[in-house]
Amino acid sequence: MKVAKNWTEYEVISSSNGEKLEKWGEFFLIRPDPQVIWKRETPLESLCKVDARYKRFSTGGGQWEFNKVLPEQWIVSWQGLKFLVKPMGFKHTGLFPEQAVNWQDIQNLIKNSGREIKVLNLFAYSGAASVVCAKAGASVTHVDASKGMVERAKENAQLNNISNIRFLIDDCTKFIEREIRRGNFYDAIIMDPPSYGRGTNGETWKLEENLFEFVKLCKKVLSKNPLFVLISSYTTGLQPCVLKNILSIIFGKENVDADEIGLPCQDGLVLPCGARGLKTW
Repeated sequence: MKVAKNWTEYEVISSSNGEKLEKWGEFFLIRPDPQVIWKRETPLESLCKVDARYKRFSTGGGQWEFNKVLPEQWIVSWQGLKFLVKPMGFKHTGLFPEQAVNWQDIQNLIKNSGREIKVLNLFAYSGAASVVCAKAGASVTHVDASKGMVERAKENAQLNNISNIRFLIDDCTKFIEREIRRGNFYDAIIMDPPSYGRGTNGETWKLEENLFEFVKLCKKVLSKNPLFVLISSYTTGLQPCVLKNILSIIFGKENVDADEIGLPCQDGLVLPCGARGLKTW
């Protein structure tokens, strides 16, 4: 397992009974986590003064419950980069700290390449990976279908005084198909596809059904001198070996790495957070 140990302004304090207690900067939040099927005798809220908690409804959905007035948003830093954090819908904060294991690897790959690198970041969400790549010296194309998340990504870029990112609100599959026709190529591709999604015209995306063909499509925009392809997945039950097999079949078996990714907890446990597959050249 790859564990994101290099945070100074974020920490998982403990976890129990379907929830995790986290420290985001100076604030403590409790959020649901379906992986936490263990239970502790000590309730999470007794470990510190909890500032907010996301409570699920028995009928589905949920909402934040605040024990104090929090800023609308605040900043946490990772290795000198700044990212906005905000309690958002469906328990999210706009940042996935476990992705720091990927940020470290792609940052090193870009810096050590000794050349100009064009990165394509698909399903790019709030742009943390885009910021990391751009700060490492790459030119980045950031694509996400959500206008709100692209605006959030722009804010993260501005926060770090970064201007070498091209932001696009678009369906990722349609964008790739157009890039193929235009003859545009990229040296590195990052993707964090959802388990399920629906397009503006009613198209459906199911990761188990669509991921393999989508990665094959992306191969057509990979340059003749590629650097890496990185796939992240949060789909429950999808093992890292699945990503390794997809990358191996499409790009070749050499230099393919696949792992669980996780977060260290103050109580000594490691919280599993998903899977990643990385192909390098």
